[in-house]
Amino acid sequence: MKKPRICSVGLAVPPHAIRQEDLKVFAATLFRDKMENLDRLLPVFDNACIAVRHLAQPLEWYAVPHTFSETNRRYEEAGLELAENASRQAMAEAGLSARDIDLVVLVSSTGIATPTLDAKLIQRLGLSPHTARLPIWGLGCAGGVAGLARSAELAGALAGRVVLLVTVELCSLTFQQNDFSKANLVGAGIFADGAAAAILSDNGAAGPELCASHSTLFAATEDIMGWDVVETGLKVRFSRDIPSIVRQHLPALIKQACGEWNISADSLKHYVVHPGGVKVLDAYSESLNLPPETLAEALAILTGYGNMSSASVLFVLKQYLKAHAPSGEYGVMLALGPGFSAEQVLFRW
Repeated sequence: MKKPRICSVGLAVPPHAIRQEDLKVFAATLFRDKMENLDRLLPVFDNACIAVRHLAQPLEWYAVPHTFSETNRRYEEAGLELAENASRQAMAEAGLSARDIDLVVLVSSTGIATPTLDAKLIQRLGLSPHTARLPIWGLGCAGGVAGLARSAELAGALAGRVVLLVTVELCSLTFQQNDFSKANLVGAGIFADGAAAAILSDNGAAGPELCASHSTLFAATEDIMGWDVVETGLKVRFSRDIPSIVRQHLPALIKQACGEWNISADSLKHYVVHPGGVKVLDAYSESLNLPPETLAEALAILTGYGNMSSASVLFVLKQYLKAHAPSGEYGVMLALGPGFSAEQVLFRW
């Protein structure tokens, strides 16, 4: 059975590009006299290695409180537009028309909609009303890699069918204006908005071949990363221990996955990772003894876009494919997310 390939990747970001230094000033003004040790915590903006982020709303919109229903309405409106733009770009690059898409997989964790955004997206794109749908919610930053894994399995099982994977995240809409916790400030320092789409098929495309996947769920780690649902929306929850967890467990995770895939870890020559933050990228490099340039594309996306949750890894993938000619060698796509969990996809490029 032929392995599915990624035929194309489309990207989209909202129109409000905000410099990191302006976001720092915004946070300092908003939280002044309301948050203990603010001056000690504000360097999170300087140390994040982020220059610019794209937000769904103008910066002043975040300075006033909003209800959950209002922010969720903005999620549906802006998210649908971004999903459409990324999808149209991916379809155009793959040379496909609306009638060619058989299945839509939608990944998101930053808003709630029923029907899910894929229902409206199918109509916006002019796809067949018989297009199959698979919405996936709650995987957070791991959602992009997990979405690729599930999409590849479906494309492989449904031989000849074309899968459109869409990841859309509006992390900025989860910012809690009246939350004076360190987690909220750190989230404000790194998270951003964006969408990405990928076309998967086994019809002989020239893109990277998706060979296998590996999922890991760590027991009793629900407090590491996720959302707390409060009256004003989704409140971020994550631990400062994530880089330490990476250093402690990642080598074994890679070894375990490679054992399942019947390859050696030394045969992995490509690394496409979710840029969760500069400390996480450092932990990837140090724990796996990777030269710094190995994760150059991930760092570039972090610098230019911030952390867009599930969408980020597809931004990294597109930049990686532009920078590296196909060599026929194995690589791994990797991301961590709520659970606490790790998702890996083995590819050949």
